[in-house]
Amino acid sequence: MTLPPKSEERVSLNAWFWSTVFHTRDTDLTEKMDYFCASTVILHSIYLCCVRTVGLQHPAVVSAFRALLLLMLTVHISYLSLIRFDYGYNLVANVAIGLVNVVWWLAWCLWNQQRLPHVRKCMVVVLLLQGLSLLELLDFPPLFWVLDAHAIWHISTIPVHVLFFSFLEDDSLYLLKESEAKFKLD
Repeated sequence: MTLPPKSEERVSLNAWFWSTVFHTRDTDLTEKMDYFCASTVILHSIYLCCVRTVGLQHPAVVSAFRALLLLMLTVHISYLSLIRFDYGYNLVANVAIGLVNVVWWLAWCLWNQQRLPHVRKCMVVVLLLQGLSLLELLDFPPLFWVLDAHAIWHISTIPVHVLFFSFLEDDSLYLLKESEAKFKLD
């Protein structure tokens, strides 16, 4: 029996799908979908970090933060779709939200690394994605007339996301055991 995809998997699979479509059929729509879905992946990672660091104790804060992130995504997509498709703005916006993502996850990882050994997986993911993001910032002629830096970025993120899913599973199991132990004490 296979489980239905979790939110992180759905968001990532959607981004990979549109990246594949864009790199095989470059149109205005496929380019926008590729870029918008990439922004969604980064914002979703920030949301997951908020859920993990704040949400367990303060679900109302997480709900408000989710609404803020959805508003940010809507404004970003609206600007690029309705006003001007500005590559420079899109790059700066994604780098900025990516830096927030990196700092927040790494701070949480460093704070919890002694207590939670599975946090190392998260640290590796965050650092790998940060390093691989240089492919997004570089521009070089396509290798074999097919693979440009943007395509290589998307391909290289696949194994990193597998490691992130593994971290999320380990962390979920830890939280489940912790809540069961707390329930037994009450």
